[in-house]
This record gives sequence, structure tokens and C-alpha cells, in this order.
Amino acid sequence: MDEDELGRALRAAQDGDEESFRVLYRDVQPRLVRFAGALVGPDAEDVTSEAWLQIARDLRSFRGDLDGFRGWTATITRHRALDHLRRKSRRPAADLPAEELVTMAADGDTELDALDGIATGEALRLISELPRDQAEAVLLRVVVGLDAKSAGKVLGKRAGAVRTAAYRGLRRLADRLSDTGTSAAEAARPLVKGDKSGGAGAEEVS
Repeated sequence: MDEDELGRALRAAQDGDEESFRVLYRDVQPRLVRFAGALVGPDAEDVTSEAWLQIARDLRSFRGDLDGFRGWTATITRHRALDHLRRKSRRPAADLPAEELVTMAADGDTELDALDGIATGEALRLISELPRDQAEAVLLRVVVGLDAKSAGKVLGKRAGAVRTAAYRGLRRLADRLSDTGTSAAEAARPLVKGDKSGGAGAEEVS
């Protein structure tokens, strides 16, 4: 389904059409699961389930286009993920501290050339090892498919700061992957498989 059809599905879903809501879910959910997975690991499905409860509840009041909708759902998912990490930090556990879990960064087509042949799980693991600001920028732009401005709204940062974080994150991934003979784009391509957005998350940094 192309972007125009998805835009129409968004409007219909806001008017209560259940099939259109399912269409939106199938488009957005894989992106949100990967995004949440880099933040909370195996609890991503639980986090996104909580996010969708809020998305469904507040959908009628949402104002914006399809890109805005994707950014809005990513914001809700990020809040639920951070709530989840705070809850886990208050109880004894052997999990990694929240500071070591991911942050997202996204950059341009050049650096993406290092991520093609790596499985999605491995790509997410590598992204999760980036500094948090870079990891979140990469995930929002490459995985969720947001442009720098929309990703900046999710993170409460300027678009230029998001571009810079994404660039640095993908450069760092490229440097690490060069040691293994894998290109940076080779590792990330599995993450954007099925992304029909036209590559909005991987545009060149300028």
C-alpha cells in the first residue's frame, strides 16, 4: 500500500473504520517493535501493546498527516518504554541498566552501506551499543522512517541535532563494521525491509 492509501486509511481509522485501523497497525507496528526492542529488549511486545492502547484511545484527537502519525506513535512508544525501564529499575533484576540500553541515531545513504548482510537482531544489538542520543536518532530515522524534523519532535531536539547524532552513530557503526569487512549499509538494510516510506529515514545529512 502506498503513502497516499495509508493517508486515506488514517482518516478512515479516525472516523472509526476498523479495517483501516488494521492497515495502519500493519504499517507501523513492525517499526515500533524494532524501536522499542532496542530500548527494552525482549519486552518490546509488551511496551508496544501498552502504546497501542493509548494510540487507539486518542486516535480521534490526533491532528496531522501520515508522517505526523508515525512520529506520534513513536513518541507514545518511547514514553511507554521509558516508563517500563523506570519500573524495572525499581525492582531487583539482573538486567542491564537503562543507560546501557539504546539510543537512536540516523544518517544518510552513504553510511547505510555498511549494514546489509547482518541479521536484524545483530543490527539492533550494534545500534544498542551506540551512545544513547545516537542510537535513538538512528532508530527513529532508519527503523521508524521519520525525517529529522519529526524525529526531533519525538526526542525534544532540533532537527540539526538529530541529523548530527544520526550521522555520528552511523559513522561509528561503519567504523566497527569495517573491521569485519561488512559495509554499514549491509547491517541496516534488514531493519528497513518492508519500509514503503521511500527511505525517509536514510536521507543524506546536510
